[in-house]
Amino acid sequence: MTPTRIAALLSLCFNVAAPAWADVDAPITTVTLYPGSAMVERSGQVQPGTTHLDVSGLPAGFDLRTLRVQASAGIQVGQIVTRDVGKEEAANVRQAELEARIQTLQDSKDVLNVDAKSAALVQNYLEHLNGAGPADRAPVAADGKAMGAMLDTIRRGAHDAFSQIQRTQVQVREIDRKIAVLQGELDKVRGGGREQRSISVQLAVRQAGTVRLSYQVNGAGWKPAYRASLDAAASRVELERLASVSQKTGEDWNGVTLKLSTGQPRRSPDAPDPQPRLLSYYKPAALNKMAEASGYAPMAAPAPAPIAMMTRSAAASDYYIAPVIEEQGMFDTEFSVPNRVTLPADGREVTVALSSQPVAVTQRIRVVPRQDKAAVVTAEAARPAGVWLAGNVQLFRDGGYVGATHWNPQASERLVLPFGRDELIRVAVDRASQQSGTGGLLSQHGEREVTDVYTITSAHTAPVRLLVLEASPVSTSDEIKVRTTFAPQPTVTGWEQRQGVVGWDQQLAPHETLKISAGYAISYPKEGTVIGLP
Repeated sequence: MTPTRIAALLSLCFNVAAPAWADVDAPITTVTLYPGSAMVERSGQVQPGTTHLDVSGLPAGFDLRTLRVQASAGIQVGQIVTRDVGKEEAANVRQAELEARIQTLQDSKDVLNVDAKSAALVQNYLEHLNGAGPADRAPVAADGKAMGAMLDTIRRGAHDAFSQIQRTQVQVREIDRKIAVLQGELDKVRGGGREQRSISVQLAVRQAGTVRLSYQVNGAGWKPAYRASLDAAASRVELERLASVSQKTGEDWNGVTLKLSTGQPRRSPDAPDPQPRLLSYYKPAALNKMAEASGYAPMAAPAPAPIAMMTRSAAASDYYIAPVIEEQGMFDTEFSVPNRVTLPADGREVTVALSSQPVAVTQRIRVVPRQDKAAVVTAEAARPAGVWLAGNVQLFRDGGYVGATHWNPQASERLVLPFGRDELIRVAVDRASQQSGTGGLLSQHGEREVTDVYTITSAHTAPVRLLVLEASPVSTSDEIKVRTTFAPQPTVTGWEQRQGVVGWDQQLAPHETLKISAGYAISYPKEGTVIGLP
């Protein structure tokens, strides 16, 4: 066979026309999540000559008053038609749509298989040319120039054949993956449908652009969360802002741009409308005559309304409660999730990262010996600038998880976070003295004197900053007198504006021991009872 005939055969095998089609799709692109609801935005690219945009499979429960359609310049929006379909019809429509998409992918796979078979045919032919013919065939003298051209043609043909086979295998593998995803969704649709809504928007498109369709749905929400990681050596906390989001709106959110807002769009936007408060006065005699004339008699309170019985068809999804923000500020705040988010409509909670910032902190070992002998590592700093909402905080110290706590930024101007116990600080509590009695034989007052000694020892090899707190007795009555004796004297009084709470804030050298004596003399009347005596 001449090189020309071989090249023609290869050209015929690889000249496969690819089908082309166009379809206007409007997937979910952006979601703004509120406490208890979400604003969903779909976007579709339209070309000149497009007359309408159809969107189906929407949840039927969203408020049509929140529906909004916007378009780019050069696109005029006309009539908007909505249609609700029942569960069975919705399942049939969705099932037909999925089956059509699966069939389209299957057809594309068949076309690729034809390409693969064509390339395999060429491969077999080239292998035949390269192999030896029948044993009894006489060798044919070949022209050197013609043989070189043939070998070059075979080399190029083999390269094209193997490349085509490899490309086809990759494309078939991707199509199989898409078919598997659609087949899984089709199985769900066959298992049970739901009510759906379709929207048809008439358009007059003069130039290519984007049509955006947005609507508000219930059954979604978010709540703030944080992750704090303490680097003890650097006295720095990496404070990461997180959000826990979930939704059960009836449609999955795949690869969407997610925004989180503290707003409450479901609340009424109207201001209260005050009405006149009219006061009327009736003399007692006149009021009794009016009651007798009307035959008025007090009525029994109406019986409470019976609780509606739950139907057997109620699904577990009816009891989904979206996460909400417990505390709100004066103004709404919006956070943007930096990465695209995929959130299925099954109510699962997904944690997304919003931002992170380092915070220089002051570390202290806090001890409250009268309540607990444990020493706790704390990190303190000025509250970071910006809007911070109350939420749970995951705590890590030097890479290890130490627990979680709740942080309410509005409770203090400072950021104070605990980071677990310090096992190298040992605390001992001893009752040095205790006396109870009266001021004398004829005295009407009782007295109680107690002295406690706190011994705190550091096993650290480096200095640490220690904060020892003591809640001293505070009298709330003129009849109760309290005298305090501390050694050494506290360096902190009224800690965090708490009455009677004193503290000792000081450095503790390696292997140093600190002793603190706290004594109280309390005088009170013998008659009656005193609550809270030490």
